[in-house]
Amino acid sequence: MAAAGNGNGNSADIEQVAERQRRIQQEIDRLDSSKPASSDEGGAVQAGARAQPAPPLPEQHLLKPGLESDLDPRPQFEAPNYKGSGKLQDMATIITGGDSGIGRAVAVLFAREGADVAIVYLNEHSDAEETRQHVEREGRRCLLIPGDVKDAAFCREAVERTVQEFGKLDVLVNNAAFQEHADSLEDLSEEHFDETLRTNVYGYFHMAKAALPHLKSGSAIVNTGSETGLFGSPKLLDYSATKGAIHAFTMALASNLVSRGIRVNAVAPGPVWTPLNPADRPAGEVAQFGAGTDMKRPAQPEEVSPAYVFLASPVCSSFITGVVLPVMGGTPGG
Repeated sequence: MAAAGNGNGNSADIEQVAERQRRIQQEIDRLDSSKPASSDEGGAVQAGARAQPAPPLPEQHLLKPGLESDLDPRPQFEAPNYKGSGKLQDMATIITGGDSGIGRAVAVLFAREGADVAIVYLNEHSDAEETRQHVEREGRRCLLIPGDVKDAAFCREAVERTVQEFGKLDVLVNNAAFQEHADSLEDLSEEHFDETLRTNVYGYFHMAKAALPHLKSGSAIVNTGSETGLFGSPKLLDYSATKGAIHAFTMALASNLVSRGIRVNAVAPGPVWTPLNPADRPAGEVAQFGAGTDMKRPAQPEEVSPAYVFLASPVCSSFITGVVLPVMGGTPGG
């Protein structure tokens, strides 16, 4: 998932954002070119309703911002064994980075639970259209809003368009992210650091601030954190810092809004099979993505998305605010 183009969804500005992210990616690819990929082996644990793909995965490296349709194997997001029960019936929701990955899986389950869904994304139009089709198959409305969450004006517009379309706003899921590794602090340019910080932290801030006037008692904000925000990651210095900031922002905003009956929580996933990581890591490393977890495989998006339903739904988590819920397949790794 990439950051969701620029104010008012201007297509030229959106392409500039995507080009800047590709330029950062190309610089890191150049630094990676002479470094060997690591490997790990082990039997994957299958503890869910259906078997999920496990390492070794096909070697692949996606061009940013990364299309889910290019991933092999395709991520599992439909959760066919998950039965909806009206937990979000007739609610209006926004999911940033909702075109693919975790965001797409959350959109599908939100719709299955009765919610209308606005998808904010950068420029992955084909992925976003596929997500819309899945939401509509669940019998709910889906609004697609391309733009850049780094831009406060765009975030305000995205919220206003959602409210105009759905008549209200009940749940905000902050999920859009930029991630690109760097082997050392010396490899981490200021442009790279700034893109990560402004996408991952400012984007959450702008969206929450834009949404807040429309939220009411019983509403919820769910942020996507990360195990890297809890434990750090040696090659994700900037990304880890932003996820730690998101966790702190979640807890602080929860305290700030609790008297208004608005709950704020976060989900902290471990490695998840989405376009984010194959658009970051060298192809050889992707083959072993997630092998370092206790379950010796990455999560599929459908294994993470029920946590968002739980934290968004007032019938599930009315007495829960300010928590960072880990969904990591055991101990950190991968």
